[in-house]
Amino acid sequence: MSKDNCGTGEGYSDCALTQALRERAAEREKPVVRSAAWNAVLCKAKKIELLLLDVDGVLTDGTVYYLPEAGEVKGFNTQDGFGLRILQEAGISVGLITARNSEAVSRRARDLKIQHIAAGCSNKAAAYAELLVQTGLKPEQTAYMGDDWLDLPVLVKVGCAFAPANAVPELRQRADYVTEQRGGHGAVREVCELILEAKGLLAGIFARHLGGGR
Repeated sequence: MSKDNCGTGEGYSDCALTQALRERAAEREKPVVRSAAWNAVLCKAKKIELLLLDVDGVLTDGTVYYLPEAGEVKGFNTQDGFGLRILQEAGISVGLITARNSEAVSRRARDLKIQHIAAGCSNKAAAYAELLVQTGLKPEQTAYMGDDWLDLPVLVKVGCAFAPANAVPELRQRADYVTEQRGGHGAVREVCELILEAKGLLAGIFARHLGGGR
């Protein structure tokens, strides 16, 4: 800790402790440093009005646990959930396009109040086209995040393409932004914050929560 202008006695004087607290406060006020890749995609992300997500490998880590009674268990990240909630509160819609049918996914979607759900899709591109019709949005107003080959037909059509760190190479090569986090471990939250920052909303949302508001 710095003892500048606080004397040379042993231990920490009141002056030194005050100086340390000031330094810690100043550190907390510094803006979060974002990567060049993050900053490069902000222009595209600013246009996004609908974020579409694959589930396995994006909202989860891709692991599926089968139960004896033919059910299955998936794990979801609470930080991802909070990110989707504040994104929707800011007026950006969220949808899921997944090849699997799962009660766990349906329940998670209900909990997060996700309106657009296309489950059991053998043709994700067709599901995406139908969502464009339903919402009246243009491709450049939509974003998609996927992790495997089945996601490519949608990934190449949207205005902003995202892939988690665990995505296969072919998706990472075609994505506008690859998250630092892995699917099921904060990748979706990272994308939510990126979109909110692109729209100039992130700082205000953070300030409200810092002050105890919603």
